[in-house]
Amino acid sequence: MMSENQEINHSQIKEKVSHKQEVIHSQIWEEIPEKNNPFAAAGCYCCGYDVYGDLLDKVSWIEYLYLLFKQDRPTAEEAKLLEGLAIAIANPGPRDYSVRAAMCAGVGGSTYASALIAALGVGAGQYSGSREVGIAMAYWQECGTSLVAWQERLKHLPQEERADVWLPIEHPPGFDLHGVSCATPVQQTLTFLVKFSSSGALAWLQTNQLQLENAADCPLAMTGVIAAAMIDLGFSIPQGEMLYLLLRLPGAAVHALEQEKYGWRRYPFFAAGLELENASAVTN
Repeated sequence: MMSENQEINHSQIKEKVSHKQEVIHSQIWEEIPEKNNPFAAAGCYCCGYDVYGDLLDKVSWIEYLYLLFKQDRPTAEEAKLLEGLAIAIANPGPRDYSVRAAMCAGVGGSTYASALIAALGVGAGQYSGSREVGIAMAYWQECGTSLVAWQERLKHLPQEERADVWLPIEHPPGFDLHGVSCATPVQQTLTFLVKFSSSGALAWLQTNQLQLENAADCPLAMTGVIAAAMIDLGFSIPQGEMLYLLLRLPGAAVHALEQEKYGWRRYPFFAAGLELENASAVTN
């Protein structure tokens, strides 16, 4: 039989547990619950701004994206710079490895999530991927606007002293290993973005592009322009890598959907190389 003291102790414990409330700590987001449903939010605040009651009809997608990452409002120049960057890399096109991965998933009948995950996986690497942007941003933090430091770094790529998930990068990050000259879209993007950051990394990159390309022994790539833009926007390396992955997904998505519609018979590189034993049974 339970004693009176035991009953009191259990009652106290139950009361203590019922009042214990777990809290998610976030400086980005705050929610106020509905009065009749604590599991639904009545108000959502991003960095202090009422998202659905205030921001929804006042800010652009790019301004909201900047607010989420930086927890501060962008200036007009910062918003234009980020918007230009986002447009420049929204669709890298079928030549890009990450887009090709999504296209293969789409034409192969994979789920839509699989197509985007394929693009993220391939686009996270060290050749035109987010990892390359991250390394280039690290070089910016190290070399700043010292041409001598950049030339030394590009001619002598550092070697990791400890084992990592990443193999050593095989080309100067931010430069096109197989390029003959700086591609026109890269040059156009750099020229456009400099308009909104006339005294930062982008402007310095444009001024010293030829010397840097000579030191790297290959032309400037889009990853180099994006890394400089991320530096001018004040993003950290992790933020830069995340944004680069995120902002390139629209192109991967639409190309995957398009190839799904076309079917594998119109997909290059496979139709002439596949021999089906029962080809007549295949309708698409």
